[in-house]
Amino acid sequence: MKSIKDIFVTGKGPSSSHTMGPRKASLKFRDAHPEAAAFRVTLYGSLAATGKGHLTDVAIEEVFSGVAPLEIVWRPQEFLPFHPNAMLFESLDSEGNTTDRQTIYSIGGGSIVCDGEESSEEEDIYPLTTMSDIMEWCNHTGRSYWEYVFEYEGEDIKYFLINVWRHMCMAVESGISNEGVLPGPLHLRRKAASYFVRSRGYKDNLRTRGLLFAYALAVSEENASGGTVVTAPTCGSSGVVPAVLYHLQKEYDFSDSQIVRALATAGLVGTIVKANASVSGAEVGCQGEVGVACAMAAAAASQLMGGSPAQIEYAAEMALEHHLGMTCDPMCGLVQIPCIERNAMAAARAIDAQIYSFYTDGAHRVPFDDVVSVMKRTGHDLPSLYKETSEGGLGKLKLEQLLRSK
Repeated sequence: MKSIKDIFVTGKGPSSSHTMGPRKASLKFRDAHPEAAAFRVTLYGSLAATGKGHLTDVAIEEVFSGVAPLEIVWRPQEFLPFHPNAMLFESLDSEGNTTDRQTIYSIGGGSIVCDGEESSEEEDIYPLTTMSDIMEWCNHTGRSYWEYVFEYEGEDIKYFLINVWRHMCMAVESGISNEGVLPGPLHLRRKAASYFVRSRGYKDNLRTRGLLFAYALAVSEENASGGTVVTAPTCGSSGVVPAVLYHLQKEYDFSDSQIVRALATAGLVGTIVKANASVSGAEVGCQGEVGVACAMAAAAASQLMGGSPAQIEYAAEMALEHHLGMTCDPMCGLVQIPCIERNAMAAARAIDAQIYSFYTDGAHRVPFDDVVSVMKRTGHDLPSLYKETSEGGLGKLKLEQLLRSK
């Protein structure tokens, strides 16, 4: 199982699979072919279907700009077997002949896999790959999930997570101070700033929920505008974990060291899902993005609030279980509707899952690992219409209908 660094990637939005991944793949192929007179990139499946709205072409063009001429070919109806987010890179000579080609897949969260590989290039560092095995390690050693992370990642992971938290806080604070309309044809107004102001006029229960919404909206709106966010586990779900942790730190005065332990716990949950299923909306729908983000946030909140390994596992299980079957159906291919509101709802659900698990000793019927397995099967059973193609669900609504309803 890979490092949790694969889950927390800092970069520009709006999409880790459609923006960060293609940019990373473009850099890899460009740098391997300094002699090329020109390049051609063919986008398949989900990348081609929603690439315009996700700024995939912009990310690729920025890499090749000033280096050599570039042609981008769009094939939204053609899906390659390994993953729906496929890119064929070709280097060309001065006569337009192909000198080399490579197929690269963007598998979610900014990670890429080259054709012929089964996983990304990063080395495995964790010997245990399931929640049940890791929970058994915790019970046997008397330690918690974050200590398992530190055991195998080393001391450097603390400094990495401190930097992750710094960028998460910057995204929250930037988002609650920015106003106006998000880019794109939906003309969607930012809401985080108004939610933040209005929430402080309510009494405790409504105030805290309003602030939680504001923090999640803030990060999601920053992402939608192409700002800097941290994948957790993806750009499209990047508002959930920072909203929950920012809210809890403000409410309970947790130290940054405690937040780092919570982030380690969250990262471990996301890594388990990524290793055994997927965090790609194009592969398993939004259950793999917002659903996994909710599970990560629920586990992190449980860690912060003093939960046992069993209670932490239960909170994560509940959060993911109740997102099973969620489709990825972005309007106009933008990471705006329903993505932004889903982040806010998932942040609230993560807190609810943490509270619910604390009314128990952590014992329950369905293990987290089983829910991960079911999520994977459910995602593969979903038609491609509901996996980041904007051809089904809300994505199929006409723009005129949407503007009238909003």
